[in-house]
Amino acid sequence: MARGPASVPASPWWTPSVHADRRPLLLARNRIEAAVRGYFADADFVLVDPPGLQRSPGNETHLHAFSTLAIGNDGAGETLYLHTSPEFSMKKLLAAGEQRIAAIGHVWRNRERSALHHPEFTMLEWYRAEEPYDAVIADCIALVRRAAQVAGTTELRFRDRGCDPLAEPERLSVADAFERHAGISLFETMDAEGNTDAEALAGQMRGRGLDVPRDPTWSYLFSRVLVERVEPVLGNGRLTVLDRYPAAEAALARRVPGDRRVAERFELYGCGVELANGFGELTDPVEQRRRFRLEMDEKQRLYGETYPLDEDLLAALSLMRPTSGVAMGFDRLVMLAVGARRIEDVLWVPVVGGAQ
Repeated sequence: MARGPASVPASPWWTPSVHADRRPLLLARNRIEAAVRGYFADADFVLVDPPGLQRSPGNETHLHAFSTLAIGNDGAGETLYLHTSPEFSMKKLLAAGEQRIAAIGHVWRNRERSALHHPEFTMLEWYRAEEPYDAVIADCIALVRRAAQVAGTTELRFRDRGCDPLAEPERLSVADAFERHAGISLFETMDAEGNTDAEALAGQMRGRGLDVPRDPTWSYLFSRVLVERVEPVLGNGRLTVLDRYPAAEAALARRVPGDRRVAERFELYGCGVELANGFGELTDPVEQRRRFRLEMDEKQRLYGETYPLDEDLLAALSLMRPTSGVAMGFDRLVMLAVGARRIEDVLWVPVVGGAQ
C-alpha cells in the first residue's frame, strides 16, 4: 500500500504532482472515516454534531484557543471561541438523556504545529453512559484495528517505529511507567490525597540526570519526564494503554475508588504517538468547578490569560449519569495506518503557514 512521502515536498500541496503523491493517503483517510462511522453505527451510537463556537473553549491550563468576535443584531460584540474539543456540548447532551453518542468533527488548538500537531484537526469523541471505563478502552483498540484493516496493513508505522495492532495491548499504570522507564517513584511525590510535592519530584529527576529549572511546578516536571523518558517507548511493537493518571493531571476524570492519588484517565499509544485520551468522567459540579479554577489560575500564572467557565456545563453535570468518554485524534490514526511522516500528508487541505 502507499506510504507517506519521505520528506517535506518543495512545492505547495496543490501542485498536481504533489497532490498525486498524497491522493492515495487521502483516499485511505476517507475509507477509514467510513469504517469509523460504521463502527459507531454497529455499536448503537447516535452521531451528533456539536457547534464549533462556544463561550468557553475548555478549561485546561495548556490548551490554547482561537477567539473571535460575535456581533449581534444590535451591533454589540461578544467574545466566542472555537472549541478545543466537543466535550462540553456532548456532556450537555448526556445530561439531556442521551446514552451513547459520538462526534467526528473539526477542533482548533492554538500554539500547536508540528509533525503531529495541526491548528485545525479532526477529533473523534464518544461517550458511554452507565458503562465502565474499560468499555471505551476496548472501543479504542477496536477502532485502531479496524483502521489498519481498511488501510490494508498489518503494521502501524510512524517513521522508524512499528506496532502490531492485532497484538495484545500492553496496559501500564503511569506510576509503573515512570518507575520502569525513568527510574522515578511518583507516589513518593504525592500524599494520600494526591497533593503533589514538586521538590520531591525534582530531587528524583536530578538523581536521574534530568535538568530541573528554578522553581518548577510539579505538573511541569511530570510533563518533562513523560515526554522525554516515557512516551517515546510506549506503543512500540504493540499498543500501550497508559492508565491511572495522577489525580493532579486529570482535571476532568473521577478518582479511582480506594486510591485518591490517581484518577480514571488513560491514553492510548502506538509507535510512540498518543492516539487517544479517555476518562471515567467527573460528574460532581462542585469538584469540577474547583478543578477548573485551579487550571485557570495556573493558566493566568503561565500565560497571562484565562477562559470563562461554562456555567451551563457545570449546571448540567448534576444531571449526568456515570459516564466514560474518549477523544481520539483521527488524523493521527490515519497517519499510523498509512505510514505518513507528517500530519499534513493526510489532510485534504492543510492550514496555510506556521511551523512544519
